[in-house]
Amino acid sequence: HGIYEKYASDLYRFILRLCCDEALANDILQETMLKAVQSADRFRGECSVKTWLCSIARNLYLDHVRKAENRNVPIDAVPEQSSDTDIVQSITDADTALNIHRLLHRLDEPYREVFTLRVFAELSFGDIGSIFGRNRNWAGVTFYRAKQKLIELMKEEGLYD
Repeated sequence: HGIYEKYASDLYRFILRLCCDEALANDILQETMLKAVQSADRFRGECSVKTWLCSIARNLYLDHVRKAENRNVPIDAVPEQSSDTDIVQSITDADTALNIHRLLHRLDEPYREVFTLRVFAELSFGDIGSIFGRNRNWAGVTFYRAKQKLIELMKEEGLYD
């Protein structure tokens, strides 16, 4: 499968950032690829293949979390390579990264998920918008608000000056 060779490593990194568990990440990767092959006819090209695969993986991961009834699954932080440098810089420090993940769980949806997709999956606002059935502007505004909320929580805890 060309799709596997082309996207497996990016997708695996995305899933690992979500679940922080190599065995689970591998399971979800395999399940995602299987699901993608089974539903390839439903892919309409409204977003990139990578975004489509990430949204399948994300849904499988969320199903897993729901089944585990564990809302505090830690996520491993990896900095984003983009202009969102302020808060993302602090993610490079391991202690701060753990704190950000802890605080991230206090954010409501869709803020938590949009922040995660932007920073950890490195998706564009256009791709994030399409995952939610919204536009890029909605995704940008939601990400900005999520970042502001995180900064407020960090300030409350003396983690951000």
